[in-house]
Amino acid sequence: MKKENIGIIGAGSWGIALAYLLTNNGHDVTVWTRRKEAADQFQKDHENKDKLPGVVLPDSVLFTSDIKEAVTGKNILVLVVPSAHLRDTMELMKPYISNDQIIVNCSKGIEESSLLVMSQVIHDVLGNDFPRKNITVLSGPSHAEEVGKGVPTTIVVGAISESVAVRLQNVFMNEVFRVYISPDMKGIEIGAACKNVIALAAGIADGLGYGDNTKAALITRGITEITRLGIAAGGHFETFAGLSGIGDLIVTCASMHSRNRKAGILIGQGKTMQEAMDEVHMVVEGVYSAKAALKLSKLFDVEMPIVEQVCEILFNNKPAKEAVADLMLRDKKVESHKIEFPEA
Repeated sequence: MKKENIGIIGAGSWGIALAYLLTNNGHDVTVWTRRKEAADQFQKDHENKDKLPGVVLPDSVLFTSDIKEAVTGKNILVLVVPSAHLRDTMELMKPYISNDQIIVNCSKGIEESSLLVMSQVIHDVLGNDFPRKNITVLSGPSHAEEVGKGVPTTIVVGAISESVAVRLQNVFMNEVFRVYISPDMKGIEIGAACKNVIALAAGIADGLGYGDNTKAALITRGITEITRLGIAAGGHFETFAGLSGIGDLIVTCASMHSRNRKAGILIGQGKTMQEAMDEVHMVVEGVYSAKAALKLSKLFDVEMPIVEQVCEILFNNKPAKEAVADLMLRDKKVESHKIEFPEA
C-alpha cells in the first residue's frame, strides 16, 4: 500500500479515531484544530481526553492550529468538522488547496441556507477550477468510540471517479475497517444527514419511555422517508438499503454512543433543545439538519412526517407526546404504493 501524507481537519472524536486508523495503516498524519491551546495540549498528550478518552495516538501524529501547515503538501485532506462550520473551514483552507489533492468529506449534514449537501458546499467554495472527481465522501455506521478500539466496522466511500474511490479504499481499509465504494455521492450524503434527524426522534421516544415497537417503527418508517427524499434528490434506492442508509440509521438510533439519540432522550424527558445539546457536550448534527431536511422535502414535494414532527418539537416547543400522537393518528395509508392488491 502506498504511503500517503494526510491532513485531518478537525480533532473531535471522529477526527482522532480516523487519525488512529490511518496512522496504524502506515500513513503520515497531521491533525488540525482551531484553537492553539488545544493543539498544544493534544501534541503533549496525543489524546483528546474530553472527546475520545483512552485512544492514544502514536508520537508520529502531528497536531497544529495552523491551517496552512495542515493543508499544504498533503495528498489527502479528511474533513471532520461540524457541518454548520464546513463552509467557514473550507474558506480558511482554500488558499492552500491544490488541484491534485483529494478531499474526503466526513461531515454529515445539509446546509440550511443553500440546501446543499456537504460535497456541494466544498465545490461551491473551491469553484469549478477544482476537479469534481477529487471531492469524495466517507460515511456509514461507524462510532468513533468503537473505531478507536479496533472494533470491526464497515463504511462506504462515495466518489464519481472509480480510480479515486479505489485509492481511498486502499488508504482506509484494514483487517478491522472494511471499505466499500459507490458512485452515489448524493444518496450517501442524504442518508448521512437525515438519519441524524430520525435518531433524534428515536431518542425522544426512548425519553418518553416507549419501547422496542416504537423504535422499530421509527427506524422502518424513517428509512422510508429518507429514501423518498434521496431518490427525489437524485440518489439511488440501493444506497438507502446499504451502509449509509439503513446501516447508519440503525446504529445511530440504537446506540448510546449516538449524540443525536442522547439529545433526543433528554428532550423526551422534558429538556429543551438547548439544554439537551449543552448536556451532550458535543455537536448534535440532527438539530442542524432537521430544518434543512424539511425544507428540502418541500422543495421536492416529498412527505416526511417524522422529520416534520421533530422540527415541531425542536423549534416550535410542541410537546413530544403530542407529536407522537399526531404521527399515529395520521390519515390511513398503504405501506407501499408499488404493491397492488389483486383484482377481486
